[in-house]
Amino acid sequence: MTVPAGEPVRVAAPLTGDVVDLTDVPDAVFSAQMLGAGLAIEPGSGPTEVLAPVSGTLAKVHPHAFVVVTDEGVGVLVHLGIDTVGLEGEGFTVHAAEGDEISAGAPVVTFDPDLVRSRDLSAVCPVVLMEAEPDSATDRASGPVRAGRPLFSWTA
Repeated sequence: MTVPAGEPVRVAAPLTGDVVDLTDVPDAVFSAQMLGAGLAIEPGSGPTEVLAPVSGTLAKVHPHAFVVVTDEGVGVLVHLGIDTVGLEGEGFTVHAAEGDEISAGAPVVTFDPDLVRSRDLSAVCPVVLMEAEPDSATDRASGPVRAGRPLFSWTA
């Protein structure tokens, strides 16, 4: 990452729901923060619009996950549910494409957490600052959070 020291990266909640600590996500890669620090959000019921948590370029876009890379080179991963790659896009509608420049708050994917849960999968959505040291997220939200509101910050 090429973030100037002291310049915080502010990550907004990409969806509405209840904040969950990464250590409570039912997937060892996320719960051990192997990909980076962050938080997760447990969505409510019904179709859920998922927004870009930061402004930047969509480096990867799949129905179940996407990565936005800021102009400073910081990647933020949003993963929609756990083991949802096996749904092969069912229950997901993608609104943007890899390579798109996107502003924080712009819609990227809409998904159905009820469909995910009906397949005995977790609908929890990790939001991870890629390559950030474990437990390095600050200004962490807790409890209910609305899409577009502050979720956490990180400083290099």
